[in-house]
Amino acid sequence: MARRYKVMAGAAVLALSLSACGGAGTASDEKSLTVTMWGGQAQSAHVASYFTPWAAESGVTIKEDSPTDYAKIETQVNAGKVNWGVVEVEPNFANTACEKGLLEKLPQRVIDAAKAAGVPEAQMGECAIPNLQYTFSIAYNTEVFADKHPTNWAEFFDTKTFPGKRGFWKYATGGLFEAALLADGVPADKLYPLDLPRAFAKLDTIKKDIVWYDTGDQQTQLVASGEAPLVQAWNGRITKAAAEGQAVANDYGQNLISYDQVVIPKGYPNAELAADWMVWFLGNGQAQADDAVASGYGPVSSDAIGLVPEADRKDLAGSEEVSKDSAGLIDYSYWAKNYDSVTEELNNWIAK
Repeated sequence: MARRYKVMAGAAVLALSLSACGGAGTASDEKSLTVTMWGGQAQSAHVASYFTPWAAESGVTIKEDSPTDYAKIETQVNAGKVNWGVVEVEPNFANTACEKGLLEKLPQRVIDAAKAAGVPEAQMGECAIPNLQYTFSIAYNTEVFADKHPTNWAEFFDTKTFPGKRGFWKYATGGLFEAALLADGVPADKLYPLDLPRAFAKLDTIKKDIVWYDTGDQQTQLVASGEAPLVQAWNGRITKAAAEGQAVANDYGQNLISYDQVVIPKGYPNAELAADWMVWFLGNGQAQADDAVASGYGPVSSDAIGLVPEADRKDLAGSEEVSKDSAGLIDYSYWAKNYDSVTEELNNWIAK
């Protein structure tokens, strides 16, 4: 999600020479893999944790680009000039792009590696594997709510008991509809298909108190400054801000688990090499654990969470501490079918 991470300035390709001999090969004699993600600190953490080690072992040159751009993927594929190899995307895009033939189908060896690694089946796609997990948590300002803070979405919507502005991501798949329905008493296992009229009616009750954000930096600033002392947040951002000494914290009551995926655009010349990396990544719990520490986002293989130091584990999606209070997984198969229409409804509602 481009909106979740701070995008790197520009989209210059950064070549990291990681061949076995230690030097950069030429276009004719080197194996290379171009990695495109959302940019910023998160991309740096991902590349350092689980692309660089594999490349060093395999004699591969890693090239980076950012940010992910869905239109560019389609343009490259349709033109038959695909230069992005492994691309980080949202699951709803992976679903629709796979159906449209824009992505390579996962080879059986990748599927087998995912099963062996205990990757949740719900996070797999026909063309995609997950690369990280996170949650939509209740972030709160610890000075404003020093004694008591909301611990579920009904309390988050209770502006009398917990006064102040509420921050939401201005994005249809960003968890606001799910949170509104949970706040209105819909059981977690009955969320989908979303009852949108009911969700909008609940959002109407706090509409005047909503502050919208577009980026991870904005959400952190909102809650830390007290402008919106309660924010539906990406937990990793709040965890990092708290570690830096900012007056913020996560509450994981009824947290909504989400995830990103990585895909291979259709026609990428080194698709087999990209699949090699996927197999390595899925089977390398330590690399995923290293990334979790560096990025603040949870690993995807079942053994990886146990390799994360205990002090870092309690705030990671996939950990027992977070999972036990979760309301469940965002249903991206629903969003793949309904994203455009719900986005239009949301924009119209905001404009009223």
